[in-house]
Amino acid sequence: MSNGISMEIFLPMLAIFLVATIALGWYGYKNTKSNQEYLLGRNKSNSVIIALSYGATFLSASAVIGFGGQAAVHGMSLLWLCFLNLFLGLFVAFVFFGTRTRKIGRKLGASTFADLLGKIYKSNGIRAFTAILIIVMMPIYCAAVLKGGVNSLAVITGLTQYYDLILIGLALIVGIYVIYGGIIAVMYNDALQAGIMFIGMAVILVVTYTTLGGVSAANGSLTNLWDSGLITGAGTLPGFDGWTNFSEFGSNEWLTVVTTFLLGVGIGALTQPQLVVRFMSANDDKTLNKSMIIGSIFMITIVGAAYTVGALSNVYFYNNYGVGAYQYLQNLHLGTDFIIPEFILDIFSTVTFGDIFVSLFLLSLICASISTISALMHTIGSAGGFDLYTLAKSRREKKPFNSQSIRINRICTMIVMVLVVVYCYIMPSDIIAKATSLFMGMTAAALLPTFAHGLYSKKPRKDAAVASIVVGTASYLIWALFINAGSSIFLPICKWITGSKVLFMNSSIMYVDALLIALPLSIITMILVLMLKKAPSKIQDQEAETVSG
Repeated sequence: MSNGISMEIFLPMLAIFLVATIALGWYGYKNTKSNQEYLLGRNKSNSVIIALSYGATFLSASAVIGFGGQAAVHGMSLLWLCFLNLFLGLFVAFVFFGTRTRKIGRKLGASTFADLLGKIYKSNGIRAFTAILIIVMMPIYCAAVLKGGVNSLAVITGLTQYYDLILIGLALIVGIYVIYGGIIAVMYNDALQAGIMFIGMAVILVVTYTTLGGVSAANGSLTNLWDSGLITGAGTLPGFDGWTNFSEFGSNEWLTVVTTFLLGVGIGALTQPQLVVRFMSANDDKTLNKSMIIGSIFMITIVGAAYTVGALSNVYFYNNYGVGAYQYLQNLHLGTDFIIPEFILDIFSTVTFGDIFVSLFLLSLICASISTISALMHTIGSAGGFDLYTLAKSRREKKPFNSQSIRINRICTMIVMVLVVVYCYIMPSDIIAKATSLFMGMTAAALLPTFAHGLYSKKPRKDAAVASIVVGTASYLIWALFINAGSSIFLPICKWITGSKVLFMNSSIMYVDALLIALPLSIITMILVLMLKKAPSKIQDQEAETVSG
């Protein structure tokens, strides 16, 4: 194991980055005069800012560290997630959801994802549920991302004994500029951080292939590791067939990779509240179209590099230590979330000006973490300080009310920051990729049919939306907590009740992600309600037309 980087190089780079971060936070603060600007920052963001903010928010330390580490274990089959990120998370999201979201959001005067759904369906209940879902589930994802950034920073700098200080310090940096600068500070810092991420990931991809003898030689060596039996697929499940082949169809390995990693994150990207707000912040469709083109270049570089480098790390560790990446980290008593940080530190130790490249890459990992954390904190704080506060006060005063208090949003965001830090201490290890999949899967199962129906139906039906939300949420939670082995670790209710980790141990269904069950049930429920119940009255029809695009 390497002993850290040159602090003489890293600290000046970090200082410059922090100065820029503070400056952009101050810019956000000075340009945030109203709650609308705090929540949306409309008229302050061009296509480049939206594209880079969307990409940096979407592709966090979860993509680079969490899924990069999973690629080291499960192989290049995770590159299919790169395709899904581009096709669903970018093309479908922008073309089929983005433009409609922007138009309808502007027409209804919506400021958050929960506010948008509530106004489309004229339902305080749907708005409250969406806000509560964000407040309850999103901190898990946020904590996982923060934990990934802190793990990288501690390992690569060799300052593991200062883990607590690094954790609190990173949270404070993000919290301060989010609390005071709002969405403007978040998006402009995202753009800065995206640029650093792009350079860092491009460098590591080039260095990895150069060190391993080129593209053909490196990929051939990775294939040979399995075909020649040089190392085994440690950390994988039955059905694994090497790092350059897809696993056996229907096997436990296939079910884990496809249903949890590929579908859970690929589909779940469509209903991410922090991403929907980026659509709502755009001034026109032309801005969104330009953002999609810029975002595609950014996204394919980041995820393509992360998943490729993760898999190829097996070749490097075998060439230098005689074992694969997973086994090497196990020997150090570390898990998969540490594979990428340790690989970066080790491979650059033999490269000229390696300390500079390591410092750059570490800075890019920090950027990957805080760009997403800032967006998540802002989203959670807005759900509490705007959505729930508005609903609570409206109910108390028994008249329509729309909160204009920036102060309440800031207080809620501050509380969120503390909660996320606490979560980091109670979450299990090697959880970054799974936490990401859990949150994205949950939001898709609960809200994707409702979101799509609301955007495209001329007569959005509240009864169908509520039924879909109830069935999607209930079925996802039951499967995630009692049947799927990967997600049950977050809240071991099944173990408390039955003494067993999941209900059907030693069965293949324990590797099937809850999304694969819950989303179809949610869709079917909505269709059945739309078909079986009577159409709305003429008065309801007229009201519903006010939200159609």
